[in-house]
Amino acid sequence: MTLNVKKLVDAELAGQAKESHWVKNVTQVTTAGLWYDLTGSAGNPRAKQWFDAAPLTAAQITQATDGGIYHGANIGSTQSKYLRFLRVACNTATPLPMTLMLCDYLLYYPTIEDGTTDPQVMTNTNTLPRYTNGNGVQMMAVTISSRTGGQQFSVSYTNQAGVAGRTSQIVTQNAAAAPGTITTCATANSFSPLSPFIPLQDGDSGVRSVESVTMLGADTGFFAIVLVKPLATTMIRGIDAPYDKDMLLFANELERVYDDAYLSLVALPNGSLSGLAVRGTLKTVWN
Repeated sequence: MTLNVKKLVDAELAGQAKESHWVKNVTQVTTAGLWYDLTGSAGNPRAKQWFDAAPLTAAQITQATDGGIYHGANIGSTQSKYLRFLRVACNTATPLPMTLMLCDYLLYYPTIEDGTTDPQVMTNTNTLPRYTNGNGVQMMAVTISSRTGGQQFSVSYTNQAGVAGRTSQIVTQNAAAAPGTITTCATANSFSPLSPFIPLQDGDSGVRSVESVTMLGADTGFFAIVLVKPLATTMIRGIDAPYDKDMLLFANELERVYDDAYLSLVALPNGSLSGLAVRGTLKTVWN
């Protein structure tokens, strides 16, 4: 998206900006090298759990109904809002260095069972509230309750072009017990084990909806699939200072933040986050 930098800076100087502070207090014993969804942790914003919708039924996530990191009020169709600045910090070295990814959380499918190999078919009465064409939207499997680990599954979905019946890469589940752990990370797959997202079928760049999930072997446990749009990635390297990312200087382009977007983060710690606080600041600007 082409932006006029001068107009954007003038808008910020004129007060068309919102700066919000956030803190997430983690109580779960997380695992080094596994992505963890901070959304379910207490603090500001309040925790958003993945248990509060009908099983296998798509539920929308919005700022108005669920909260998330506050990015300002809705601005309507005559202006556009952008992510301007992101600051992150942790005052304990145990999980550092730690990568964090800011995402717009869009839609989730709760209570997917590990214990059946029958296709689990989703109900899609609700559709994407933002990024409705699916471009850049990714699938993230979030653990609800623990499992033995090692079982595999695949996802049938509709891609960014509206083509149904696409099939994800086969992914393997880890054995991490903490709710909020990304189920498929750091396992022996043919793709990068460091990604929090389920790899799509070759040629696809996004997801509009999930059609079904099929376990290739049974286990105990439950997970949810959450559709997110990644907005920014940063890293906390040490406890000596917060880490700032000025999107106007250090990003290829400013990511748009849509009205009613639900913003939250996933983290990749190098040690347990239990008992620690991860905090930061987010600024948006609009013109």
